[in-house]
Amino acid sequence: MSELTKEMVIDQLRLVNDPELHRDLVSLNMVKNVAVCDGLVKVHIELTTPACPLKETISQDVTRVVKQLPGVHQVVLEWSARVRAMPQTANALREVRNVVAIGAGKGGVGKSTAAVLVAVGLARDGARVGLMDADVYGPSIPKMMGVEEERPQLQGSTIKPIERWGVKIMSMGFLIDRQRAVIWRGPMVHGAVKQFLEQVDWGELDYLIVDLPPGTGDVPLTLAQSIPMTGSVVVCTPQDVALLDATRAVRMYQQLNVPCLGIIENMSYYLCPHCGHRDEIFAHGGAERAAEELGVPYLGEIPLNITIRQSGDAGSPVQNFDQSEDYISSAITQVVRNLAGRISVKNMKKISLPTISIES
Repeated sequence: MSELTKEMVIDQLRLVNDPELHRDLVSLNMVKNVAVCDGLVKVHIELTTPACPLKETISQDVTRVVKQLPGVHQVVLEWSARVRAMPQTANALREVRNVVAIGAGKGGVGKSTAAVLVAVGLARDGARVGLMDADVYGPSIPKMMGVEEERPQLQGSTIKPIERWGVKIMSMGFLIDRQRAVIWRGPMVHGAVKQFLEQVDWGELDYLIVDLPPGTGDVPLTLAQSIPMTGSVVVCTPQDVALLDATRAVRMYQQLNVPCLGIIENMSYYLCPHCGHRDEIFAHGGAERAAEELGVPYLGEIPLNITIRQSGDAGSPVQNFDQSEDYISSAITQVVRNLAGRISVKNMKKISLPTISIES
């Protein structure tokens, strides 16, 4: 029997494909180190996002193929993550790897709620995250993140964002009285968004989540013209009227050459906490059907639940991950990780892979 070597393990790992990228882990440069000692094999895998939705699948596949080698008694996996970046051509946000706009065709569908949950979910998985409230007419992010009373600091011409729940936050809500209506024409909105992009010290981020105003107005156009966006996400509720507006929003992004990373169905169903009866108040599954018709990914569904509402009012979004019913946290986490996976797939198709170099 030939002695088990590192090279044998690496060759065996070429049999394992990333489930989303459909290429083997070695050619994707995701295998960072292999060590072999007396039947014990250690493999270090670098994921393309800390919120990888298929980490468990990769783990099972790696363990299975390595154990097929003669002489292997135990397989230990070590994990790290490095979020890939979209190619940057602009100076604005040059340290931000991905900019993701979250919008909706109409108001009242939970767009800001989804933006908060995505940002906090990514941060909890270990990513560096910023949340920019570009809904200048109705900035609700400060309240939902529990930072209504905070004010960003000015250092020279640079604005320092507020930090809470592991997320860097900037909003028009920090700069105006909460009782004051914002009555601005397009050029003023354009200027405010540009300032948030160019003068806020976001630092190094894996993801900048941008909460857009509802509809198809000035802010999406400003973003598309100002910076290279990784893509957009459209939030909608299941009923037909909301889906019509969501379809228009997807078409708008396509016209702006901003890829749609997917659709989220919010308020998808209600599960009675007392009897367990499921009620589909606004119908169900419409967003998934719309995604299929439009040829864009479906990222998942978020139920209608009192914990989500209470956490938004209390400024404590972590409740949805820590204290809510299992089905709520599972549904939200799945949406977050599905989005992270779509971003990884898009970026890996856009960038050239580095030369494979596995540590000795």
